[in-house]
Amino acid sequence: MVDYLRPTELSDALAALAARDLTIVAGATDYYPAQVGRQPDHDILDLSALEILQGIARDGDYWRIGAMATWRDVLDADLPPCFEGLKVAARQLGGPQIQNAATVAGNLCNASPAADGIPPLLCLEAEVLLQNQAGSRRLLLSEFILGNRRTALMPGEMLTAILVPGSLQRGRAGFIKLGARSSLVISIVMVAGLLMLDEHGRVRDARLSVGACSEIAQRLPLLEAALRGQTPGPELVRPDHFAHLSPLDDHRGTAAYRLDAAATLTGRLLEALAA
Repeated sequence: MVDYLRPTELSDALAALAARDLTIVAGATDYYPAQVGRQPDHDILDLSALEILQGIARDGDYWRIGAMATWRDVLDADLPPCFEGLKVAARQLGGPQIQNAATVAGNLCNASPAADGIPPLLCLEAEVLLQNQAGSRRLLLSEFILGNRRTALMPGEMLTAILVPGSLQRGRAGFIKLGARSSLVISIVMVAGLLMLDEHGRVRDARLSVGACSEIAQRLPLLEAALRGQTPGPELVRPDHFAHLSPLDDHRGTAAYRLDAAATLTGRLLEALAA
């Protein structure tokens, strides 16, 4: 007999998680396709009735994206320019039905190498807020994603919010995704970026990340360093900036193609952000 729990209080949800092993669902857009043809054999904790986990709002020095905030919420929210990369990713993440149900937090917890939300959030220096009955802790997103479908969540713990520093709000941000079509497709390569420019259009600070080219989405620290003090453009992009990536060969593209595409998309993104 499978139990289905849908608490209305966060304390009840955390108590249930502490008491036994539960599979957490929010939008369930990743969960349900994975269950096709399977006999349910696990108890479910549905977070969709927890109003405290909903919404996107400024909270002190941070922007807070609640664990139940959907991609449609991201698109509809009045957010500063630094979120433009995340908004572009949201527009290309599935169709309207998926965007209306799927949550940003679920995209992170699913921890797919091709998760569209991770590269723009890495550029936003996002942190995740993790809670259990004993308290809470914060981790950088780069420390939360451990590998393909692996995260730093501990037993009895859930992700309750994503936090983005308000200090980045004036940054120019973008996102480019390569797939067989513009949406409703798994990414072959994706590139996100956030630039802080001075009054002369030169880079004061840069954050760039590439997804679907490694088990975990990766920042580009060598290129970020090379951009500082420069006017951004594709001529600054070199193959060695991507040497730490480890793309796979699969039916969507070879490793060499992915590396070449990552460099090309990064150049295009820098050109767009400088315009």
